[in-house]
Amino acid sequence: MIRNGVIEEVGLTRRIENLSVAKGAIDINATGRVVMPGFVDSHTHLVFPPPGMGLCDDAAAVRAVRTGTCQRLQARVRAYLEAMARHGTTTVEAKTGCGPDGRAETKLFRVLAALKNHPLEIVPTFFFRLPNTDRPGEEGVEAWAEWVFREFLPKIRRRRLAHFADLAWEDGPEHRELYSRYLETARGLGFGSKIHADQFSPAAAIALAVEHSAVSVDHLEHATAADAALLGGSRTMATLLPYASFCTGGRHAPGRAFIDAGVAVALGTNFNRQHTPTLNMQSVVALACMWLGMTPAEAISAATINSAHALECADRVGSLELGKSADLVILNVTDYREVAHHFGTNLVHMTMKHGEFIYKEGEVSTRPPRDLQPGLEAG
Repeated sequence: MIRNGVIEEVGLTRRIENLSVAKGAIDINATGRVVMPGFVDSHTHLVFPPPGMGLCDDAAAVRAVRTGTCQRLQARVRAYLEAMARHGTTTVEAKTGCGPDGRAETKLFRVLAALKNHPLEIVPTFFFRLPNTDRPGEEGVEAWAEWVFREFLPKIRRRRLAHFADLAWEDGPEHRELYSRYLETARGLGFGSKIHADQFSPAAAIALAVEHSAVSVDHLEHATAADAALLGGSRTMATLLPYASFCTGGRHAPGRAFIDAGVAVALGTNFNRQHTPTLNMQSVVALACMWLGMTPAEAISAATINSAHALECADRVGSLELGKSADLVILNVTDYREVAHHFGTNLVHMTMKHGEFIYKEGEVSTRPPRDLQPGLEAG
């Protein structure tokens, strides 16, 4: 039972239908279909890099952001969000990541702020990356880091442009002090912190995440059972991205080991227009079952309520409970376990956000090309 976009009652059909508040309610028939929470995509690179860039040309990607208009960037991101809605995602995290270019970073935050009224809920994240061309100790790195600590982080916090401060981890003891300062500064300002640990040896990144009470440490394709044990005794979550491994043909994160060690596991698409161009959390769930050793129930939980915890919004979304936002999907399967066997297929019949349907599966029908041209009347 949903009223004003909020779940008011949950229970068996007979009990709900006999409630006085059910009289006059609109009845949505989901017979033969699964109704479940909307997907929460807890790790994406939605706004950077923009499309059309070379796979490793970060400088060109930053130039494209600086020279492009906000309207054009918004249109591209809006198209991604609409595709996500069609595939059942209702809440999504979006990282920046232009590196040492404050103007480009600010433009990306303006784009995300302009889309805050889009039907999907966007959780913006500042993605801190060291310059690619410099080395620690050189003026470029130190100057960029000091500017971020003293000016940029306080500014985006005052303006409420970002909820999280993420860190792109790079191996090397020379980085540790700078990384610690970044996490301490972010925490002191009230940001939730994350670490982007897609390195061959993530042990040091995990240790730093635990030390600084990071909300999550992400990727972890090269993690070991010992790493899982370290996370299992902490409050830091593991956000796993099986589609990233699918696209690169690389190793898979030890999902089973994390769960058995007591780690709270979340899932994300890692959407990146260059490297991981997927917007479908259903496929992520299927890959988690095929490759990460997760059961369908574990994978769906990781893609909904656990991902909501990884974005610090589980009090509002991620499960169908009283008082939460009515964010849900109706799937064209009769059992939730079937999601694990439909890789690459869109099973969504309807997507609801805040009690309103934002997507409905359409009919396949024949239409002459003339009908697709606006302003032309049939002859």
